Amino acid sequence: MISRQFENLVEFLQQTPERIRVITAGLSEPVVALKNSESEFSILEHVCHLRDIEAEAYASRMKRILKEDGPLLPDIDGSRLAIERDYNSQSLTLALKGFSQVRALNVETIRNVSEDQLSRKGNLEGVGTITLWQLLALQREHDEEHLKELSALSHANSGTQND
Repeated sequence: MISRQFENLVEFLQQTPERIRVITAGLSEPVVALKNSESEFSILEHVCHLRDIEAEAYASRMKRILKEDGPLLPDIDGSRLAIERDYNSQSLTLALKGFSQVRALNVETIRNVSEDQLSRKGNLEGVGTITLWQLLALQREHDEEHLKELSALSHANSGTQND
């Protein structure tokens, strides 16, 4: 039987897109593209980053851990992707929609895993051997960090909305 802790983790992951939608509601295009510094993400860049990491990292890692024995799971340079893909020129609406769709598929993938499957392992570049359970915990931590930063940016920049 899967633990309540796992159910809470899945529920948190499922709710992240809606949390982002609430945080970004009503913000204008110029505001979502504002950057505090060249090295920090704008709101838009955060959402594009989450979309691409979800699709290209987490989805692949989950599937490979479930299907392969001890796969090598490559790291992805999110900062490089932001520059190469010019995140700040993209649409927040489309980025959030893309993230929501991929996250829904990933939640569906993990929702019915067994305890044995949660113990399956992969080798995450830069981290080492991790179980599917640990990967999902890292995913939640990643969400939490971005939600915190998005909230801070939204509050800081919402005052510039009428400028």
